[in-house]
Amino acid sequence: MVLSIPFKNPNYRIASGYSALFFICWSLWWSLYAIWLKQRIGLTGAELGMLYALNQTTSIVFMLGYGVIQDKLGLQKTLMWVISAALVLTGPFMTFIYQPLLLNSFYIGAIIGALFLGIGYLAGFGLVEAFSEKISRHFHFEYGTARSWGSLGYALGAFVGGILFSLDPNLNFWLVSLFGVGFAYLNYRFTPPKQVIQQQKTITRQDFTAVLSDKHFWLFVLFVIGTWSFYNIFDQQLFPIFYTQLFSSVTLGAKIYSYLNASQVILEALFMAITPLLVNRIGAKNALLLGVMIMAIRIFSCAVSVNPYLISAVKLLHALEVPLCVIAVFKYSTLYFDKRLSSTIFLIGFQVASSLGVVIISFPLGALHDQYGYQHLFWIISAIVSVMLLFGGIFLGRRKLPILPDKKVTL
Repeated sequence: MVLSIPFKNPNYRIASGYSALFFICWSLWWSLYAIWLKQRIGLTGAELGMLYALNQTTSIVFMLGYGVIQDKLGLQKTLMWVISAALVLTGPFMTFIYQPLLLNSFYIGAIIGALFLGIGYLAGFGLVEAFSEKISRHFHFEYGTARSWGSLGYALGAFVGGILFSLDPNLNFWLVSLFGVGFAYLNYRFTPPKQVIQQQKTITRQDFTAVLSDKHFWLFVLFVIGTWSFYNIFDQQLFPIFYTQLFSSVTLGAKIYSYLNASQVILEALFMAITPLLVNRIGAKNALLLGVMIMAIRIFSCAVSVNPYLISAVKLLHALEVPLCVIAVFKYSTLYFDKRLSSTIFLIGFQVASSLGVVIISFPLGALHDQYGYQHLFWIISAIVSVMLLFGGIFLGRRKLPILPDKKVTL
């Protein structure tokens, strides 16, 4: 199979634009969210864990709704307007509502923030990915080649975000609103062909219950909770602060982290474009296992070293791990589940499962960090991920990806 990047395909450009603009908006603030909460708002480790758990709990509700509703809508863009509104409103919300509430009434701010962030970002990014993947399957191009523009967008946002953050974090939030206007305009321009909407087969309750009664689905969910959930806590809540403390000042560490993050995501964009070739060659299961192996290596490295050069180099492994896991999840789901339910499988089987794990373990891991520090906690997380790697090798399905002829693919 030869990988092609179909720039002449207008629907490829639409899918790429969705990914690029959304991930620019997200990375402008999300890449520095933990640092902002810890250093600017002044949260403790336990409060940080509680806030992340609440964010993830709320996002689960929206993921469940997004997955089912989008599969029923097919390529209709109703929910994408919800995402557009959240992006545009990020600047005023974060500046005038979220930040003051966290400083003066933490629990109220945490609840209101969880609702907004859940709708627009923590559930929204899975919706954008699932929607773009639907476009790719219908219009015959590899999803990874479009998703790679999202990685480039994330790199741009992280680079600019690091510079603006050192000046005033509120600048990051308002720039998100500006790019959100661009996202809304792109959504306005995308018009799904009428025949696509008309040909969308009716999805019934039995179609969804068939997935929930499939043992492969629950084995996959357990694998995700035991790997991706722990890795998300490591990468989002723990690693940014751990990394900034390796330098002579936290401000210098935050700036270097933003540059490293941007470099990592540029590499991720490259790997996202070429990873479909690797996944098609080695299979969806092996690609998932390889991604999790990289997770374990990265966490273990942080457990045994505080050398900033080594930790920086290991951080770049994230650029290969994310494409492997994201592409493999979509391809694994097509092997075992109804393709029409791709949004449900991705949002519930992958995103909800990992978020549920974060909800369950964020607070206890935050408390362990407060008592024992980062590196003891990294030992524990790396051990758990390694055990689940063995679990996946034994219990995940072994079906091989078919070589599809050049024909229209079912939504």
